[in-house]
Amino acid sequence: MSELCRHSGVSRKTGYKWVRRFLEGGMPALMDRSRAPLVHPKSVADDVVAAILELRKLRPSWGPKKLRERLCLDQPEDWPSEATFARILKRNGLTEPKRKMRRTPASEHRLAVAERPNDIWCADFKGKFRVDRRYCHPLTITDAFSRFVLCCYDTGGERLVPTKEAFKRSFEQYGLPRRMRSDNGTPFASTSLGGLSRLSVWWIKLGILPERTRPGCPQDNGRHERMHRTLKAETATPPRSTLQQQQQAFDDWRDDFNRERPHEALNMRMPVDVYETSPRPMPKHIGDPDYPGSFDVRRVRRNGCFKLNTKEICVGSVLRGEAIGIEPIDDARWQLWFGPIYLGLLMDLGRNKFSLTPNRPYAK
Repeated sequence: MSELCRHSGVSRKTGYKWVRRFLEGGMPALMDRSRAPLVHPKSVADDVVAAILELRKLRPSWGPKKLRERLCLDQPEDWPSEATFARILKRNGLTEPKRKMRRTPASEHRLAVAERPNDIWCADFKGKFRVDRRYCHPLTITDAFSRFVLCCYDTGGERLVPTKEAFKRSFEQYGLPRRMRSDNGTPFASTSLGGLSRLSVWWIKLGILPERTRPGCPQDNGRHERMHRTLKAETATPPRSTLQQQQQAFDDWRDDFNRERPHEALNMRMPVDVYETSPRPMPKHIGDPDYPGSFDVRRVRRNGCFKLNTKEICVGSVLRGEAIGIEPIDDARWQLWFGPIYLGLLMDLGRNKFSLTPNRPYAK
């Protein structure tokens, strides 16, 4: 035994313990045993667990908080915490995990500061409200520097086609901004690679950089939200009788806001006195984004994929028909771009397997 223990690198006590276990239960007895204590001083009593489960059967829609409150009212005693109630329900299969929602990827571009007109345009939908038994969805676009309201138009819904038409009219009238600031909602963004949507893809092809605010942080677009407060107070409290009258109220208010209302942030000047149209007109032909000469440019097919080394790489339906840039890092890694927007890191895993992740460990 001494020689065997020395060869195995264990003490004689451990060696005898293994031999005893083997003689009592064979090879399965040599598996590692749980080190959990056999007695838990703070464990919940069986009758308490039974009371919780019994009430849950009577009230299947109640959660831990309501169950605990009801039991405390019926039987004033020292019941476990709400978290313990939740663990007991989960342990007995009486709860369902929440479905994990896909979220829009965080924007890699920091919010810029507007130093002149058309540096940044801000866009958002003023919350919908009923007009003549239908919902009104006003799209608002402002210039961040001058506070000039470029658009206040009911699109009939937060949909791509009417929203794009409203932007197109604004671009044709006022020219193109350098950046477009929006939230992470539809149709400005999506859960696809880079947070791109069909609308933001169109912006990028026009030479406009989309920048998105942080989720749940309206203060990132505070001046635009403050304008919404004035818009609601002066045009939608109460709403007009018809959608046509409501749109006319929007038009009249926009003209008054731009030309008659002094603005404290502008030293009591009117937005029309500060704003000037962009020197970048709306182009008649919209081409693909420009890429450095070291990039390999591929066209995404109708199925949302492109080919690399005879293998299909899927980047999503948002980029169908678009030209993406492939930046080689080394023989087995590439960074994917759509214009200035980073899409992800593509890795060759061997045996014709690829992995595409949105994480970017390399600088541009």
